Amino acid sequence: IFSRIVSLYTEQNDLQYAVPGGLIGVGMKIDPTLCRADRLVGQVLGGVGALPDIFTELEISYFLLRRLLGVRTEGDKQGAKVAKLTNNEVLMVNIGSLSTGGRVLAIRADLAKIALTQPVCTQKGERIALSRRVEKHWRLIGWGQIQRGVTIPPETVDAAPPQGQ
Repeated sequence: IFSRIVSLYTEQNDLQYAVPGGLIGVGMKIDPTLCRADRLVGQVLGGVGALPDIFTELEISYFLLRRLLGVRTEGDKQGAKVAKLTNNEVLMVNIGSLSTGGRVLAIRADLAKIALTQPVCTQKGERIALSRRVEKHWRLIGWGQIQRGVTIPPETVDAAPPQGQ
């Protein structure tokens, strides 16, 4: 989506510029239907050509928890053990504030290759959280760090965006 930023706000303050480390409202000239129902949660905003790569597959180094958080097995005061990742398993991958699905393509020692259900704008070295569906709930099973992946080029428009947009 190409747009022009028309305002920046934090709480009741009108900002001239933004710095990392807080919640900032960004006023843009885009169709409000694109923003309804939190559709842009987790998306990255930046200048043209200044954003990180867009990944469709990730290769991560990961660490699994020993036991599930918030789940108890019968007669056991501790949580259920976390099973190892398996090929074709569907996981929820959290990268920053973005949650997306992922299918495990390959596993080797502490490395895993995951195909994402939607492209993600992120960078190598970014930390991610891994969750598995357990009894109809997503449960945190571990975390990882992006090592490399398959990227796609951003879709660009041949002509410049209209002046008012």
